[in-house]
Amino acid sequence: MDLERILFSQGFGTRRQCRGIVADARVRVAGALCTDPDADFPLTAPLDFEVDGQPWRYREKAYLALNKPAGYECSRDPQHHLSVFHLLPPQLTTRGVQCVGRLDQDTTGLLLLSDDGAFVYAFTSPKRKVPKVYLATTRHPLDEAQLAALVEGVLLHGESKPSAALAAVRRDDHLLELSVVEGKYHQVKRMVAAAGNRVEKLHRERIGGFALPATLAAGAWCWLDEAELAALRRE
Repeated sequence: MDLERILFSQGFGTRRQCRGIVADARVRVAGALCTDPDADFPLTAPLDFEVDGQPWRYREKAYLALNKPAGYECSRDPQHHLSVFHLLPPQLTTRGVQCVGRLDQDTTGLLLLSDDGAFVYAFTSPKRKVPKVYLATTRHPLDEAQLAALVEGVLLHGESKPSAALAAVRRDDHLLELSVVEGKYHQVKRMVAAAGNRVEKLHRERIGGFALPATLAAGAWCWLDEAELAALRRE
């Protein structure tokens, strides 16, 4: 693939802008300066390049994990807070990454993003029943009756069928680990309320078999490699 198209595919601007970036001697490929936008590079092996000194690796599709902090909306057109896309390099938003599902603005933790439509669908479709694990800090102490109700199923306001958790574990008196497969609006908060308690803080810890890396700081993001993508698909 020629260098102009490589930069374009990675979100560095329009085709014309990418051609200008190369012609202006702002690109190095494998450490070597390249000023020919038509220079061809094989994509059979990892291709590393730099634009204005910023290192980048060619990726056909983008798969990301973000440790979402509170106070950010999972929208490109936020209403009351900053968008989570403010936490990403502009190249990623330019190439069209989108949130794989959403977290409320006050909910923290694991958020996936991708520009792969099939991947987004696979992890948001109700048919897939991908388990998601949340940590909920509750206002009132947890008791066995609440845990049992969450697993047996609680009826949410406006719903005709009960919603049940895969598992409900009390980590301490006010910390609930809840595993769910549905993705209804405010589901965890509504389920806990229906069981007789209230969520004060909510954090998503895991999707499928992939847990939020302990080393990923709030507001930081990372690429997902093949092993991590495989872990996501493990339930």
